[in-house]
Amino acid sequence: MEFPLLETLKSQPVWVLPLLSVGFFNLLRASLYFLWWIYVFFLRPSKNLLGYGRWAIVTGPTDGIGKSMAFEMARKGVNLVLVGRRPDMLKQVTGAIKAEVPTIEVVTVVFDLNEDIADGVKRLGDAIRGLDVGVLINNAGVSYRVPKCLHEVDEEMFSELVNVNMEALTDITRLVLSGMVKKKKGAIVNLGSASTVVTPSYPMLAVYAGTKAYVDSLSRSLHQEYKNNGIDIQCQVPLFVVTKMVPDKKLYFFNPSPDGYAPSAVRAIGYGATVIPYWRQSLQAYLATYVPVGIFNEQLLRSALRRRVLYPYG
Repeated sequence: MEFPLLETLKSQPVWVLPLLSVGFFNLLRASLYFLWWIYVFFLRPSKNLLGYGRWAIVTGPTDGIGKSMAFEMARKGVNLVLVGRRPDMLKQVTGAIKAEVPTIEVVTVVFDLNEDIADGVKRLGDAIRGLDVGVLINNAGVSYRVPKCLHEVDEEMFSELVNVNMEALTDITRLVLSGMVKKKKGAIVNLGSASTVVTPSYPMLAVYAGTKAYVDSLSRSLHQEYKNNGIDIQCQVPLFVVTKMVPDKKLYFFNPSPDGYAPSAVRAIGYGATVIPYWRQSLQAYLATYVPVGIFNEQLLRSALRRRVLYPYG
């Protein structure tokens, strides 16, 4: 019996077979990755959030992603501890959540993450004492009100970025972890940024990007520290979501609203250390790897300068 393909290969130079083998294995790897991507975003079931505990803490729940994630958690049957700095907005969100899901219990804690952090953490600890807290969503974060070079960042803005994005997040995480360790289960979600995971730089928002790099590194390290304690810790990375933080961004294929983004974010809880929950943005991040770094950096700088012109007062 003759095998034409085999005979053809035999007649080729010796370097052809290794080259074809490399191509085959690369194609196989890409195919397996694609199948895994399909499973993760469209077939993998979400975890039973009530299996972590009956309560979830959400910081920054009065607007944007945090508000939408709070609603999504409530729809899953999880009671909420909402942490924010404005009591009127907390009351408004609480009323809206209970109107949609009357069976949900909601506790509010007024806590400005830029002010007396130690006192705020103490009051949060008092509020959750005796509650079965299973999930912590560290959503609260701040960015520049307008893009600036480092020497233009005043002390007030610098302190707010560090206090909210790093110090308060870490202290709240430490508080909640002690209870999760005791019961050997829990999940913590820290909101990161594409500025540290997808883009090669983030000019004119450098301190913001630096604080979010801290969040990602902290999350990955804690993921390793606590995974054997039954605690899932992750950094979730949104790209552009249409919120007040990015006033020049509009809804389109890659830019969802907070309500469009939140179901994917909640579904991803407990899976992976650093994740991009929204499938379209996962595709966008993949495509970004093909953009030459120099072109990418130049475009990021131009975008920052454009925002500076359009929104000079933030």
